[in-house]
Amino acid sequence: MAISVETFFKERKYPFIFTLLFLLIYVMILLFANTTSTFDPNSFYPDLKVQPLDQELPRILAKITAPKDKRLPQMEEVFVDVNINWKLCKGAVAVDYIPCLDNFKAIKALKSRRHMEHRERHCPDSSPQCLEPLPKGYKVPVPWPKSRDMIWYDNVPHPKLVEYKKEQNWVVKSGEYLVFPGGGTQFKEGVNHYINFIQKTLPSIQWGKNIRVVLDVGCGVASFGGHLLDKNVITMSFAPKDEHEAQIQFALERGIPATLSVIGTQKLIFPDNGFDLIHCARCRVHWDADGGKPLFELNRIIRPGGFFAWSATPVYRDDERDQKVWNAMVTVTKAMCWTVVAKTLDSSGIGLVIYQKPTSSSCYENRKENNPPFCENHQRKNNSWYARLSGCLSPLPVDDMGNLQRWPMPWPQRLTNIPPSLSTESDAGDKFYKDSKHWSELVLDVYVDGLPINWSSVRNVMDMNAGFAGFAAALIDLPLWVMNVVPIDMPDTLSIIFDRGFIGMYHDWCESFNTYPRTYDLLHSSFLFKNLEQRFPFI
Repeated sequence: MAISVETFFKERKYPFIFTLLFLLIYVMILLFANTTSTFDPNSFYPDLKVQPLDQELPRILAKITAPKDKRLPQMEEVFVDVNINWKLCKGAVAVDYIPCLDNFKAIKALKSRRHMEHRERHCPDSSPQCLEPLPKGYKVPVPWPKSRDMIWYDNVPHPKLVEYKKEQNWVVKSGEYLVFPGGGTQFKEGVNHYINFIQKTLPSIQWGKNIRVVLDVGCGVASFGGHLLDKNVITMSFAPKDEHEAQIQFALERGIPATLSVIGTQKLIFPDNGFDLIHCARCRVHWDADGGKPLFELNRIIRPGGFFAWSATPVYRDDERDQKVWNAMVTVTKAMCWTVVAKTLDSSGIGLVIYQKPTSSSCYENRKENNPPFCENHQRKNNSWYARLSGCLSPLPVDDMGNLQRWPMPWPQRLTNIPPSLSTESDAGDKFYKDSKHWSELVLDVYVDGLPINWSSVRNVMDMNAGFAGFAAALIDLPLWVMNVVPIDMPDTLSIIFDRGFIGMYHDWCESFNTYPRTYDLLHSSFLFKNLEQRFPFI
């Protein structure tokens, strides 16, 4: 008689399930080896320097350790001889190669670079069938939280920013390390002073309470987002792969959430109305370009009542060039019905303006001109993958009953409460709670104590098919962060993920991901590959 997966979990038939699981894992691992001996992933990289790791898990794991009677028995090792010979990639850029961003042939053929087209995705017809080599002298990364302030230089051996930004204290080379003092172009008195300055300027911005999910545009080495973690704020930091050599790679090596992206001709791969606050400190984006399309894109991804904090010279300098930019910003933001809720200078002379997106349609209805107009396809699937920037405004979000969506509960209540963007169908809430319970029990009973994972060495995690972010929620007490990915061919749950207080993005797993090699400590996939079998030739 057939038995469902759900029945297996309810009846705690873990030995059978995980014998099968480990068989699959070993087969997949050994596909990368041309040997019948025990697989050692480090064998590809003979120069890897493995540092001794603390074998004790963080104290927090004691809270979620499975009872002894639920622990898995030891699995027997299985060896499979597979005749596949993986070789290391070759070439000058092999160490940091990103297929869809380093497609130099496609970039060279571009007719224009005016709108940062050369920093956008241009995927090759086929990805290289080789393994990226390690940098010479590569070491096991510095563990969190020490890594926020210092990383091994040999792991990201790029000295250009050290010299280029030495007056601004972005990053300093100190012996074998790269050290991050918390400076920045606008952080003249340090990033913590700057973060407190924002909250002091507008007390309704309560870090880690009503402001939980933040986007940092043109983030540099992501010190802003890194230090906001102390205030229970999760920040998606992004910047393009440009002349600011390896800035995002520095951020990820530090253990700070970050991704490679650019505001160019295409929409950002985030959901509508997702971020509580967006920040830009001299981020070098021409916000008023093309009639204001970059600002229209920010308006799309800020939730109603959310904030845009902008610190740049047009805010506080009076020269002709800066005032021209400021006047253009006034025109566009007024047309979008954004309100200036604060504008000030700090003690170092750095200026800041904070805008707020409206929470009702009254301003839009009272505009003398319908310019910019509302987007007509607002009933479309909430997916921005390879979508062009719009010259229109996204309507304010409403639920299935036509009511304006509410702001999420303060953190941490928003983690477990019904997300505002969840469907109002009668069984939606029940599905959400069942999913949360499922992942909580599975992580409790299996992932932490039943799998051979040293969680003390895990910092950067990706869930490749995140669903409602139940996996991320179950790991919330561990000192790690999760990039929640919603595949474009799966149900669109990304708004729900942001409502819960997490970050994530859309992606098509038939293409390369926009990140550097060696980014993630752990990749998690649940029921992903079955949906790709018809599209992806290697599954």
